[in-house]
Amino acid sequence: MEPENTDVSVQPAEADGPGSAATLGMILLAVEELWPESLAEDWDEVGLVAGHPSAEVSRILFAVDPTLEVIEEAVSWGAELLITHHPLLLKGVTSVAANTSKGKAVHRLIESGTALMTVHTNGDSAVGGVSDVLADALGLQDVVPLTPATNGLPEEGIGRVGDLPDVQTLGDFAARVFGILPSVAGGVRVSGDRDGLVRRVALCGGAGDSLFNEVRASNADVYLTADLRHHPASEAREAAVNDRPYLIDVSHFASEWLWLPAAAEALGNVLTDQGHDIEIRVSNTNSDPWDFILTPG
Repeated sequence: MEPENTDVSVQPAEADGPGSAATLGMILLAVEELWPESLAEDWDEVGLVAGHPSAEVSRILFAVDPTLEVIEEAVSWGAELLITHHPLLLKGVTSVAANTSKGKAVHRLIESGTALMTVHTNGDSAVGGVSDVLADALGLQDVVPLTPATNGLPEEGIGRVGDLPDVQTLGDFAARVFGILPSVAGGVRVSGDRDGLVRRVALCGGAGDSLFNEVRASNADVYLTADLRHHPASEAREAAVNDRPYLIDVSHFASEWLWLPAAAEALGNVLTDQGHDIEIRVSNTNSDPWDFILTPG
């Protein structure tokens, strides 16, 4: 399926009368309630990137990446706030001059009056976060964090591990994964016996090749993540016990896009409860960096 524009416009409860406008500062508090910054990894940069807390917000766009194309989509729709999963300024910069890509993004945001907020590893770790949504889409049961959060609840942390309701072949499970994700050039890559049986699934939305020790400790039959590099994947296969865990490698963008509609709905529910009338939409821009792939045959 292609990523679709998912409109989850927020409407105030009838009993509360007309909804009030929300300031960016109010939305920051609602975001903190859902995805606390304390859950972010030490190396991460999350929170407000651009925007004045006193500015009023009536439209919010959710997206995976703060690319120039996504920013233009937000501006064209009239969104006063863009919330992205990936940071714009994860690494330090010494200039935001408009002759650089980062500078162009910053200038366009400020000049158009569009605020930018990042919900990254705090959105991965929180309940209902990226990996939770992926686990739910695959029907996993008895789901727990792969790596529990240091500063969170027992059910919070990076990655998830759980069980399928019934044993499946690796081929059937991979087909299920392919079916729930947005269509991107890279497709789904699988390492393992197509007819091998799987039930226990470890997963991590986004890049997860640093978690192989936790995956092995979880006794997972298969590990689903993105951006698997040659050497970590090869070493994991060499260290496999009874050929497990099998590996499924998917698009980084696709594995995290599934979270956007759920995140938009969650924020919409909080703002509705607070009596605010905000339109929230999911970007329809496919920001996966790959355009096509060539394969044998």
